[in-house]
Amino acid sequence: MRKGCGALAVVLLCLAGCSDTPAPVSSPSPTPVRTTPTPPPPPADGDLPRGGRVIFPKYQLVGYVGLPGSPALGPLDKDLDAKAAELETLSRAYAAGRTPQPVLELIAVVAKGSRGKDGLYRGRLPDSAIEEYLTVARKHKMLLLLDIQPGRAKILPEAKRLERWLKEPDVGLAFDPEWAVGPGQAPGRVFGHTTGVELDSIAAYLSGLVQANDLPEKVFVFHQLSTRIVSSEKALTAHPGVVTIKSVDGIGARTDKLKTWTKLTTSLPPAVHAGFKLFYTEDTRHGPLMTPPQVLALKPRPELVIYE
Repeated sequence: MRKGCGALAVVLLCLAGCSDTPAPVSSPSPTPVRTTPTPPPPPADGDLPRGGRVIFPKYQLVGYVGLPGSPALGPLDKDLDAKAAELETLSRAYAAGRTPQPVLELIAVVAKGSRGKDGLYRGRLPDSAIEEYLTVARKHKMLLLLDIQPGRAKILPEAKRLERWLKEPDVGLAFDPEWAVGPGQAPGRVFGHTTGVELDSIAAYLSGLVQANDLPEKVFVFHQLSTRIVSSEKALTAHPGVVTIKSVDGIGARTDKLKTWTKLTTSLPPAVHAGFKLFYTEDTRHGPLMTPPQVLALKPRPELVIYE
C-alpha cells in the first residue's frame, strides 16, 4: 500500500467449495512503513537461490503467502525470519525425491473495498516492504513471488510497474484474477476474471525479461478457485524461461478441495504445471488440514504447494 495509509484488503472467507459466492471485504491493520537496508546481492552467477537455472524437475516449491500487518491473508504478516524457519521445515515434508525450494509469496498489490484516489480499488506496497521481504528471502535462500490482486487496474501495467524487482533472478510473479474486476464492479462483490490470452501476455512479458537479462527460469503463478475465473485457458502457451503454474485455491473440507482440484486440472494446457493451496483457517473449519502425503498423492503432482 502507499505509505502512511491503510487499505481495505479483500479477505477470502468463503464457505466450503466457495465456487458461487464472492468473498466479503474486511479491514486489516494498516501496513506498517519500515526502513530497511538494501537487500543482499542475488545468488551467485545469476542462479536460482539453491543452485542451477531450471526449476523443474529438480525442485519442489512450497510457499507461505501474506501481507504485512494482515494475518487474515496468510502467515507472512510479521516475524519473517521465524516464519521462514517454519517454512524451511515444512518444505522438507514435501521433498519426495526432489530438492525443497521454499517460496515467500508477498501480496504486493492488494484489492481494496474502496475506490481509492484513482478509482481502481487496489493498493500497492511501498518498495521498502518489498525490500524487506526480498532481504529475508535471500537470507534463507528462498524465492520471492510478488502477488497482484489488481482490482480495476490492468494486470500487465501492474506487473510492469514491478519490473525493477522482476529483473532479479530470484523474484517471480503471481496473479490472483479472482480480484481482477471490470468497470463498474468492486472486488469482493463479484468474482474477477481473466483469459488465457491475458495470461499468455504476462508469460510473454516475463519471458522477455528472462532473455534480455540472462535470468534463470522465472516462476509465474496464477490462482484459480472456480472454472468461471479463467476462460479460454488453452491460449496460454509455453514461453522460454518461464515456468507457469496454476494454483488451485479451492476451500473447504478435503472432499470439496478434491472436487475443485479435479475440475481445474483435468485439462491443463501442456505449458501449465499444477499447484495447490491450503488454508489454515478456512479449510480447518471443515476438518483437519490435508497432510503433505495426502497432497503429494494428488494427480498430477502439485509442484507448488502454498499455505495461506
